[in-house]
Amino acid sequence: MITIEDFAKVELKTGKVIEANRVEGSNKLIVMKVNTGEDRQLVAGIGKAYTPEELIGKSIVIVTNLQPARLMGVESQGMLLAASDDEGRLSILIPEREIKEGSKVK
Repeated sequence: MITIEDFAKVELKTGKVIEANRVEGSNKLIVMKVNTGEDRQLVAGIGKAYTPEELIGKSIVIVTNLQPARLMGVESQGMLLAASDDEGRLSILIPEREIKEGSKVK
């Protein structure tokens, strides 16, 4: 269990996917340019469930205050939120209504 103070440390924001491409040499990783009020690069292991073309223009929810990480040599400056079930189906989390990029998720 975590406290509400622990949860409050996680910075969640909306962002719009501007560009998306597969990471060379990977069938799972997709690198995206996302506008969260500022441009940032994300790498997500969603390539078996989504094509890059499906992601462009989507509003998504991301964690913006994670320490950057490198996946297959590509820097990721956040983490996209997604849900998966017991059968391996994956769904990215998207805002129900259109909302400005960089809006805080509470």
